[in-house]
Amino acid sequence: MNVAPSPLNPDWLDQIRPAMRAVATSGILEVFNYGRGRQGLIPLWVGEGDLPTPPFICEAAKASLDRGETFYTYQRGVPELRAAIAAYMTRVYGAAPGGGAFSPENFFVTIGGMHAIEIATRLIVGPGDEALIPSPAWPNFVGALEISGARAVPVRLDRTSRWSLDPDKLASAVTPATRLIFFNTPANPTGFVATREEIAATLAIARRHGLWIIADEIYGRLTYDGARAPSFHDVMAPDDKILFVQTLSKNWAMTGFRVGWLEAPPALGDVIENLVQFTTSGVPVFTQRAATAALDQGEEFLAWQIDRCRRSRDILCEGLKATGQVRFFEPEAAFYLFCSVDGFADSRALALSLIDEAGVGAAPGGAFGPGGEGHLRLCFARDPDQIADATRRMANWLKR
Repeated sequence: MNVAPSPLNPDWLDQIRPAMRAVATSGILEVFNYGRGRQGLIPLWVGEGDLPTPPFICEAAKASLDRGETFYTYQRGVPELRAAIAAYMTRVYGAAPGGGAFSPENFFVTIGGMHAIEIATRLIVGPGDEALIPSPAWPNFVGALEISGARAVPVRLDRTSRWSLDPDKLASAVTPATRLIFFNTPANPTGFVATREEIAATLAIARRHGLWIIADEIYGRLTYDGARAPSFHDVMAPDDKILFVQTLSKNWAMTGFRVGWLEAPPALGDVIENLVQFTTSGVPVFTQRAATAALDQGEEFLAWQIDRCRRSRDILCEGLKATGQVRFFEPEAAFYLFCSVDGFADSRALALSLIDEAGVGAAPGGAFGPGGEGHLRLCFARDPDQIADATRRMANWLKR
């Protein structure tokens, strides 16, 4: 029997802020929940691999727990981790903007990269503001903006011989309400890697219009040409309004540890510290010890993981290309293949069919915004033998 709403039995959705009701549901989560627990299914739908966190990282977390490090801690992050981040950035990116080594004062430890994105977004935009996002893009960028009351303005990437960004198209999307450019390179879901020239052109637009940039460069090391990806660090000046978000999740198989960082001017430190306090009250110390171990000792594991992903990428790309029915640009970085399948325009229906009929889980491209519909995102950060099995399943399904 349906019970009519009353003061004692309200319609709960009507009692909360309309803006929160309007935040879009993740299309990735829908498909994930639909296929969760299917016997024998190969899950390529979310942005993580099949590897557990390496033992040397887990041992650092265990040692911290054994020492009793289970109390509240520094809201900006423990000094040892902030120093390790600064040393890591100096090794990988060279001199900091303005010269010299990176300083720990630029880094603020967060509960994963998403927390860093949330804080960065709150610092810059609010109701009535707009942010430009090259699209297709990870849907959490849009979610963070909508929760802040801002509006996401997608700017479609071009598709020629590669995914690419037209700076003129980005510049033409700027309005008086624009405050921010969200820029993810290497990109999820496309594998797009912005060139140094594309990054410099984006920065020039931001400077001309007085815009902030949130630079998500978390896949910057997961490249397949032996070098890190180009970065805003390569072209920026000390006074450029850029916030960087990073995470330990991808490079070192630490998605469940939930540790990342926000890089920002030290002058914003007190404000960021307050936002950490009022959202999470800090990151557990034992996970920060694990993160420190990853940064200090993790290069061998990262190199091995990149080689493994390269082999899996090649198996997937070669196998799907051989069907003659799957279209894509070979990903230059990250661990996703973003592809379309001849004859299938509805990515949600295609993803559900693959679960039911091929035993393969994929993320629907429509979840990634304009330019994504008609595609699938397949995460190949898994054992090459399992990727070969998934490729065979998809190829056989396409023959039906």
